[in-house]
Amino acid sequence: MPHTVTPAAAAAALTELWSPRVIAELDDSYVKVAKLQGTLAWHSHEHEDELFFVLHGKLRIELESGAVDLAAGDLFVVPKGVRHNPIADEECHVMLVERKSTLHTGDEITDRTRGLSDQLRPL
Repeated sequence: MPHTVTPAAAAAALTELWSPRVIAELDDSYVKVAKLQGTLAWHSHEHEDELFFVLHGKLRIELESGAVDLAAGDLFVVPKGVRHNPIADEECHVMLVERKSTLHTGDEITDRTRGLSDQLRPL
C-alpha cells in the first residue's frame, strides 16, 4: 500500500543531532532528514553532490570560498569535491538528497560520523 512521508514531521521526531535518517529512496539516491545543532566537521564528498533543504530553522554552510546562509524553505547544493562545514547555531531540521554512495562525513571520520546502517534505522 502506498504511503506518504512528511519530511518536517520526520525530522522533528528525531532525538539525535547530526544523525540523518533515510525516509525515501529514488533511483540511486536517498532522501534523508536530520536534526542539527552546533557544527559537524569540515569534509567533502569526492564523487557526490549533496543537496540541503532547510525545513525548520537556519543553517550556515561554510565553504572554502565563503559561506551560504539558508533559512526555512531554502535549498543549496554543495558540488562534489567541495569542502564544506554545516553549522546550526540553534536547532535546525533539514532534508538531504544524496547518492547512496555518499558517506556521512565524506573523507573525515569524527564522533558524529554515522554509517549507513544507522541512517537506515526506522524513525
